[in-house]
Amino acid sequence: MSKKKMLGSHVKQLLSGVSDHGSAHLSEVETDLAQTALLLGEAIEKLGISFLALHSAVLKEQEEINLIVESGSISADSIERLKKSQLEISQHVNSAVTSLQFQDLTSQLISRTMQRCEGLREVLLTLGVVGEDMSLDTESDDIAHLLKETTVRLEKQSADLQSLLRKAVHQKHLNSGDIELF
Repeated sequence: MSKKKMLGSHVKQLLSGVSDHGSAHLSEVETDLAQTALLLGEAIEKLGISFLALHSAVLKEQEEINLIVESGSISADSIERLKKSQLEISQHVNSAVTSLQFQDLTSQLISRTMQRCEGLREVLLTLGVVGEDMSLDTESDDIAHLLKETTVRLEKQSADLQSLLRKAVHQKHLNSGDIELF
C-alpha cells in the first residue's frame, strides 16, 4: 500500500475511532444523567417528607394555641412548647427550601448536560460523515483540505454550543453559595 493510501486509511480509521469512542462516552454521560435524575427524585421525595413534617408541626402548634385559648391563661410550659414547635417548623421549612434549591440546580444541570450531549452528537455525526466521504485512495492534499474544513466546522459547532450554554449554576454545596437561576 502506498504512503498516500496509508494516510487515507489512517485518517479514516482515526475518524471512525473518534466517532466510536465518542459514542461510548456519550452512553456513559446518558447513564450519569439517569443517575442524576434518580438523585433529583430522591430530593423531591425528601421535600415531600419535609412538607408533611412541617404540616404536622403546624397542627401541633395549633392544638397548643387552642389549649391556651380555651384555658384563658398562658403557662410557662405552654410557652416552652410553642417555642419548641416554632423551632421545629423553622427547621422543616429550611430543609424544604434546601430541597427546592437542589431540585432546581439539578434540573438546570441535567438540561445543560442534555444540550451538551446533543452538541456532541453533532460533532460525532460530522466526523462520521467526513470519514464516510473519504476513500482509501484520497490524495494527501485532499485529505489535508478535508481535515481543515472539518476542523473549522467543529470549532464553529463548539463555539455555538458554548455561547448557548453559559455557565449558569455556580453553587457547589446546598447549604451555601450563589445561585443564578436564569
